[in-house]
Amino acid sequence: MIDAYLLIDFGSTYTKLTLVDVVNEAIIATAKAITTVETNIMDGFNKAYENLCAKFDTKEVRIIKKLACSSAAGGLKMITIGLVPELTVEASKRAALGAGARVLKTYSFELTNAEIQEILNAKVDIILLSGGTDGGNSKTILHNARKIAEHIKHIPIIVAGNKCCYDEIKEIFDEASVNYVFTENVMPRLNVLNVVPVREKIREIFMKNIIKSKGMDEANNYIDGILMPTPAALLKAGEILSQGTSKQNGIGDLIIVDIGGATTDVHSLADGHPTKAGINLKGLQEPFAKRTVEGDLGMRYSALALYEASGEKLIKEYIDVPDIETRCAYLHDHIDYVPQDDTDVAFDEALAKVATRLALNRHAGYLEIAYTPLGDIFNQYGKDLLETKYLIGTGGVIVHSKHPEAILKEGLYSPSEPTILKPKDPIIKIDYEYILSAMGLLAFDLPDCALNIMKRYIVEI
Repeated sequence: MIDAYLLIDFGSTYTKLTLVDVVNEAIIATAKAITTVETNIMDGFNKAYENLCAKFDTKEVRIIKKLACSSAAGGLKMITIGLVPELTVEASKRAALGAGARVLKTYSFELTNAEIQEILNAKVDIILLSGGTDGGNSKTILHNARKIAEHIKHIPIIVAGNKCCYDEIKEIFDEASVNYVFTENVMPRLNVLNVVPVREKIREIFMKNIIKSKGMDEANNYIDGILMPTPAALLKAGEILSQGTSKQNGIGDLIIVDIGGATTDVHSLADGHPTKAGINLKGLQEPFAKRTVEGDLGMRYSALALYEASGEKLIKEYIDVPDIETRCAYLHDHIDYVPQDDTDVAFDEALAKVATRLALNRHAGYLEIAYTPLGDIFNQYGKDLLETKYLIGTGGVIVHSKHPEAILKEGLYSPSEPTILKPKDPIIKIDYEYILSAMGLLAFDLPDCALNIMKRYIVEI
């Protein structure tokens, strides 16, 4: 009898199942079916499970644990509030993205009544309230706490700002019966990030509150735990693959590019320090595990937004067909469209190349040249990813492509854009089995097993 873990990803489009032999550290089978969040999410799961069981002898396998992640029903939607846009607001946004959230909007300085109304209309799952370093500005976070207490009762609030204000915020929120938790300041000192405690609080609230609100009670009763949003599971997998475990080494610095129908997500696992001498590191500290989400770079739902972000001229660098805007509009209106001929396939891959190029441009750090009487000074903002060892691709268009390396190479350093610090010559690997999010789940219980499976199944091309 084979002892196995069933790892479930309730995705926004597909529910994906991965069955893992945890003794022999092997994938037994994978399967997927359309996610049915509009009716009962277990309908899609049952169809996927039926497909899965057709691929192995059910009498020979004993499922000892079932774990899940979810981005169904729009995933985890958050709003972040801070003080200065480039500092605590940006720090809060990075913490939320790293926890797997979709950050719908960020707010800085003191909230207005109009902004409070925007938040109420946004239908968010969690609000992250920050502002001020420890011992620093207290006026803004207290003002915003009072505004929240006056108008917002039903949305969970995570407070991650100036700790010197916590006693007063507690009084304000308790009096108004606000649903809130405290955690450590996301920026305790100027330009210093502290994202891990915030991410953990987000995950706790996701597990306790969000799943119920998404109509997933039945799924929650079936499994042993929905641990996190799907993007957070993928980032967890990246961390294990990069850094390893207490028993064995990982493979080193890496970047994961995940191209979807609505977004292109980029995860980098690297310090990102300057790789050349004489460069000054400026701006907000970067987390080792960084995620960016490009909501205007998608293959279906965001195809029109991609067209607008890139322009027709850039798309024509990769494919010259008539009516490019019309094609993108069609894909936007038909999110389940499957390419029907070679031209359709080529057009999809052209959009994927554009998405990869623009997403890496936005994710990677850049150099800024300052001219002084003593000579030129080079300042680095963001991560230097020039020497990143691995570039890993996942997402439907990459997995199903006959030339996935051609898509991913569009995210590499270009002499035409010399100040953008994208990887120069990484080894390219592909997640053909769609296992990254599943391995992020498995890593909570069996990190070495998850690492060994990723090393085996995420293949170099």
